[in-house]
Amino acid sequence: MGGLFGVFSNADCIEDLFYGTDYHSHLGTRRGGLAVKNYGGFQRFIKDITTTQFRSKFEKDIKKLHGNKGIGVISDYDDQPLIINSHLGVFAISTVGKINNLEELAKKALQNGSHFSEMHGGEINPTEMVATIISQGNTFEEGIQRVQEMIDGSCTLLILTDEGIFAARDKLGRTPLIVGKRTGAYAVTMETCAFPNLGYEITKYLGPGEVIFIGKNGIEQKIASGNRLQICAFLWVYFGYPASSYEGINVEVVRYRCGSYLSKNDDIDIDLVAGIPDSGTAHGLGYASEAKIPFSRPFVKYTPTWPRSFMPQDQSIRDEVAKMKLIPIKELIMDKRLLFCEDSIVRGTQLKKTIQRLYDFGAKEVHMRPACPPLVYGCKFLSFSRSRSELDLAGRWAIKEIIGKDIDDPAEYTDPESENYKDMVDVIRKKLQLTTLRYQRLVDLVKAIGLPKEKLCTYCWDGME
Repeated sequence: MGGLFGVFSNADCIEDLFYGTDYHSHLGTRRGGLAVKNYGGFQRFIKDITTTQFRSKFEKDIKKLHGNKGIGVISDYDDQPLIINSHLGVFAISTVGKINNLEELAKKALQNGSHFSEMHGGEINPTEMVATIISQGNTFEEGIQRVQEMIDGSCTLLILTDEGIFAARDKLGRTPLIVGKRTGAYAVTMETCAFPNLGYEITKYLGPGEVIFIGKNGIEQKIASGNRLQICAFLWVYFGYPASSYEGINVEVVRYRCGSYLSKNDDIDIDLVAGIPDSGTAHGLGYASEAKIPFSRPFVKYTPTWPRSFMPQDQSIRDEVAKMKLIPIKELIMDKRLLFCEDSIVRGTQLKKTIQRLYDFGAKEVHMRPACPPLVYGCKFLSFSRSRSELDLAGRWAIKEIIGKDIDDPAEYTDPESENYKDMVDVIRKKLQLTTLRYQRLVDLVKAIGLPKEKLCTYCWDGME
């Protein structure tokens, strides 16, 4: 997915920029980057963070950086920030989103005389494509508007110029941007968890399509917010960090409510509730509190040396990391009827092996309660993992197993009252060797978040745009 952070300060901003960007490390898998502007020009560093933490990669480089304004990025895919020389002047840019029509846009740009740098076997860097479109405008504001009009997908971005920082939220607000302030400084972030320890207070949640400029005069609105909001609901379920808030709604609080709704719709007889660590923990706590059943930790995660299990690109390495970092506690598993809450079941590959380990350690029953509905559509708007095929989704391979082929539109499998839905869930249950499997209903997930459904993007669950 990726994350963005920017700072404009009356003093040197490097410490805030470094730590603020680091607080987005849970959102990206491949690259970390920092760019600053000072009297000597633009400085930039980009590092590979696939197997090494952002902080350890940059702790030496930040000693070479200085300046009162800068942007940082944790990238899921491409090298950034990029430094661009254009008729608008020199600027640095970072983006988060997904461009579905990248090839089409690139072809038009090439026909008009533009050129691109190669990356990863000749693929065009999406951030460079955005920079090219912006450079075709007469102003940065006009260029940003062109981006939002031309891109099929989503794009939230930060632009660092000689004078300050442009911050632009995606036209439908699928990803958040929030402004914070402290004495002598402003910051803009995707994750509000970056603010408290740096002393920033939230002053503004950007609206969908809104563009602001942060400079010596403070915050100036350049493009007003649009009327239609469709923020990604999965931010609260999984992507977001527990201490963060979007649209003023805290992630951890929503996850407790998700667990509570799962419990209200359940009637299972179990010994204890647990969460698949880490993101399933809050859902599990909410379930246990509502059900008045003890919460426990049959698995604990060893985090000092093991990276997140989705980071390595090779599936066998991901599986090994997932196994090695979760340590079972036999005393809490043996002869127990266990119910686990999980944020979601995406493919189920790692989860199946985790469940088998529970049986190996003597579990009597294993029940699973995902905090969101089955994923049956691949996300068209955010790039969490470009290597993940829609056909790999648990819901889709279950449908294929039922009817012997994939279908173009699995809408008939999204109604929890339908026999098709029940058959799909039962296939997943059997494949994962679960005693029972019950998913969160979308109506309850929407209630847990607290926004009207029309303000949420729920495409991956119901195909609604």
